[in-house]
Amino acid sequence: MHKIKEALGRIEQRQLTNIQANNIQHYEIRVFSQWGEDGIIQFLINNIAIENRVFVEFGVQNYTESNTRFLLINNNWSGLVIDGSKKNIEYIKRDPIYWQYNLNAVNKFITKENINQIILDNGIKAEIGILSVDIDGNDYWVWDAIDCISPAIVIVEYNSRFGPKEAVTVPYDENFTRSSVHHSMIYYGASLNAFCKLAAKKGYTFIGCNSAGNNAFFVLSGLKPENIQELTPEEGFIAAQFRESRDSSGKLAYLSREEELKVLSELPLIKIN
Repeated sequence: MHKIKEALGRIEQRQLTNIQANNIQHYEIRVFSQWGEDGIIQFLINNIAIENRVFVEFGVQNYTESNTRFLLINNNWSGLVIDGSKKNIEYIKRDPIYWQYNLNAVNKFITKENINQIILDNGIKAEIGILSVDIDGNDYWVWDAIDCISPAIVIVEYNSRFGPKEAVTVPYDENFTRSSVHHSMIYYGASLNAFCKLAAKKGYTFIGCNSAGNNAFFVLSGLKPENIQELTPEEGFIAAQFRESRDSSGKLAYLSREEELKVLSELPLIKIN
């Protein structure tokens, strides 16, 4: 509780000093999120009229580190979390939050063919508050397929190694797992520009990325407040500084940017028109 109270104090202070409202990174606070997403989300929900305070997040692992856990605990939202690991879902169901809050955890390996049915089977449809997509693989194809919900805010993990200009994604494979497709663990997902193109097609505005350079934020265009600026992929792009590449034995390789690009240049990508 002390951690949450301290975070709330910092969030309130940053909300008051909103001189950088056009830069969502100004509001970053980490409570349960991997980076600063908790603070950005608090800023957004305090500036966007959201009637249905429901979230859907997938790729949550055991949910101790996620984009929506703080929403669940601090704001009393309800929602659905999905993960492909049975062990992770069992862990979530043993967590006290599972009876303390209105949370549903489902063990499913997500594909573009099953995602809508999974969401509908859990009683969620139409307008919701937040969709958070992070499956380290078919992220572009799965978001493209989702049509049973209309989230006010969408958070997607992009692969910054593809840069700000190229609109590319890995080819769709319903069995895609980045650990098995290539040992480097850096071949997955889609570029920021690919997600921006998809977002525009779906009626969303790109408003920026977190400072870690892996999560992009989109707001339903009709709900975007005036104090939040629309950005182009080039304006909002942040290159990730973390180094997660692996060698063929599975150990961290700490590849340079140039070395990562060489690995990716030898692997197939789909260009998005």
